[in-house]
Amino acid sequence: MTEKTRTRILEVLAFLACLYLFFVSIELMSAAFKLFGKDFAKQLMESTAHPVVGLFIGVVATSLVQSSSSVTSILVGLVAGGSLSISHAIPMVMGANIGTTVTNTIVSMGHIGRKQEFSKALAGATVHDFFNLLAVAVFLPLEMSTHVIEKIATALSTSFNNVGGFKFMSPLKAIVKPVTHLVTDLFQGLIQGPTWVVAVALVILALAILFFALKFMVDLMRRIISGRVENMLHHYLFRNPLRSMAVGLMLTAIIQSSSATTSLIVPIVGAGILTVDEIFPYVLGTNIGTTITAILASLVTKSPAALTVAFAHLTFNVMGTVAFFPLRRVPITIATQYGLFLSKHRVLAPVFLILIFFIIPLVIIFSIQGGF
Repeated sequence: MTEKTRTRILEVLAFLACLYLFFVSIELMSAAFKLFGKDFAKQLMESTAHPVVGLFIGVVATSLVQSSSSVTSILVGLVAGGSLSISHAIPMVMGANIGTTVTNTIVSMGHIGRKQEFSKALAGATVHDFFNLLAVAVFLPLEMSTHVIEKIATALSTSFNNVGGFKFMSPLKAIVKPVTHLVTDLFQGLIQGPTWVVAVALVILALAILFFALKFMVDLMRRIISGRVENMLHHYLFRNPLRSMAVGLMLTAIIQSSSATTSLIVPIVGAGILTVDEIFPYVLGTNIGTTITAILASLVTKSPAALTVAFAHLTFNVMGTVAFFPLRRVPITIATQYGLFLSKHRVLAPVFLILIFFIIPLVIIFSIQGGF
């Protein structure tokens, strides 16, 4: 074995170790945010009768839980138990689509020290945001006036009424969760105090691991993903939009986390290996793939109403894809310009993140609803 081959093997092993740490950091961050506010998120979801409030509750709840699959699964349970109606759940599903992109945006912050890299990474992260915002801008008013999504979802659910439920374990969670559970239990045992103190400590640790893993992942990617591997990405996995979309859909359906599959692509865009144009269809595929978890959860409940909510998530994402894939230059251009702007004003990037995903939605919720 030559020295060059040994070096390449070590680089690949180091990259896989960093990739594992990257996924651990995302799962750890999710666990920390759940300690902050899973009960608060559930209380929010049970408290609305206004579609616009429901939309922003979906944004906040998913930003707290950091998983649209988890939020839609909770919604499925609430609808199955009669705590929430289908018409109230659908705007929350739309909001969940927006809120889930907070993880991508946090990951892009790992590139904030390098201006050009940050611009690309932020554009790659937020193209998902802007697609979802545009889809909601079109389909929420349409749903409020015609209930078209609910009608399609109801029709789909009737054909699955007699299908038995089953569960599918995410392979990513199977290898990552034991470590995150161990760390979470360790912190809860060591830190004597309120739950929020443990949550803050876990967030700090998760961000430290995330930034460490990202730094070395990007450096290693530039060395490893060259020549044949880069050609494989460009000419095979991301060769055309349909193939890219299929990769995103299948990978997310298997992993059952669009946060993980979309966050994974952010450092690749930041490193300049793929462009925002190339990953946009992949992002649309992840949006559709993430609906599988809620559909499986609804089949387990054997509730027609719960199944309708799960199919509403799928219907909304498919309709958004059909509407905006031909108009993809719009979200891609907005995301690119947003990335360029914040790369010149990087101090504002964390402020924008908190404003968009937490402060503005909460202000709107409380101003319309006046508390809950």
